[in-house]
Amino acid sequence: MVRGLSGFGSGLIIAPVAAALYDPVTAVAMLVVIDSLPTLPVTLPVVKLARWREVLPVLAGMALLVPLGVYILKHTDAMILRWIICIAILICVTILWSGWRYRGSRGLPISFAIGGLSGLLSGIAALPGPPVVIYWMASSLPSGIIRANLLTLFLFSEIFSAANLWAAGLFNRERLLLGLVLTPLYALSVYLGERLYGAASEAAYRRLALTLVAAAALLALPVTDILLGILFRTTGNVP
Repeated sequence: MVRGLSGFGSGLIIAPVAAALYDPVTAVAMLVVIDSLPTLPVTLPVVKLARWREVLPVLAGMALLVPLGVYILKHTDAMILRWIICIAILICVTILWSGWRYRGSRGLPISFAIGGLSGLLSGIAALPGPPVVIYWMASSLPSGIIRANLLTLFLFSEIFSAANLWAAGLFNRERLLLGLVLTPLYALSVYLGERLYGAASEAAYRRLALTLVAAAALLALPVTDILLGILFRTTGNVP
């Protein structure tokens, strides 16, 4: 629903939780599956609204560094990846919630660099959103254009990620089936979120999305596993 409402946020919520429940590779593969076809009905109508002069440099940087992100995902310890995912998300939420605005240059080199960082995070954790969300939401672009830019960029991000994950041999039957099982519920929720778009203020969408994202990242931190384990042993609720 958050994805349908604001154009971003689904990966930021799902990635840390799925990485904690399964593993980071499963989380990324699952996200690529459930966040592709179900979002087309929301994305295609707004592609024509996207500002391509803003999108293309970011897209170029993203395409270049997605393979590096997938390489890191494949060869890095799962616990380290969970820390990277959660900390990256919490940094993004803190910056967005603070209201900080990027006042620097918005030329091609900066846009390309933002795209590269988004591509790196896309490969590592299926999270292309944080850098580009901060970059565009701090701009003077209208909220409708930002939403269209994000949805368009994320559509191409899914294509890049799927191709690189497949090439790296990280898709398997279990991960694909998990994504397919969850796709109908995700698709319905995206549709409901899109139908609700415009029913509240932009500030309300922002608060809702950031609250849910922060909660997911905090709950998925590896240190939370330790604290919950201590709590359960103390209360005797689990062996």
